[in-house]
Amino acid sequence: MENDRILFHGSPAKVEFVANDRDDPDPEIAWHIAEHGGGVMILDPMASGRTFIPREDLDDYDDLEFVGRG
Repeated sequence: MENDRILFHGSPAKVEFVANDRDDPDPEIAWHIAEHGGGVMILDPMASGRTFIPREDLDDYDDLEFVGRG
């Protein structure tokens, strides 16, 4: 979940937030759910900065690897 450590395109990264609750009070999360149906925001300072991966695309990311809990 949030702050979990991952590898994204081989670089250390972390999960910034998971957008999966339509009742979440955070407007950024609510926007991502409304626009994309939910997903995961990756914080990757080495490459892209921030990348949002929509829920339906998560299985297509072979270069997303869980490392440990945050």
